[in-house]
Amino acid sequence: MRPSFRFEQLDLVVLHQANIRIIHGIADALGLDKAKLAIQLDRYGNTSAASIPLALEECVRQGRVAQGNHILMSGFGAGLAWGTGVWKW
Repeated sequence: MRPSFRFEQLDLVVLHQANIRIIHGIADALGLDKAKLAIQLDRYGNTSAASIPLALEECVRQGRVAQGNHILMSGFGAGLAWGTGVWKW
């Protein structure tokens, strides 16, 4: 049985940092609050496979992550490869 979950319950959204237009486009399409987005692309650029762990670590260091938070992480790349999950911290 799949648990019921709504986007409003998310505390943080960590997307692959490929392009700011893609990140904002995803947030707009899904109706996500942009204040919940982890953005580090402006400081480090596209760091490829390291972008999600780098962004998450930065959010932890900044105090944006607390025990019990729901964090959506989604990576995507060439060949339409992708992976997404929601974790409870």
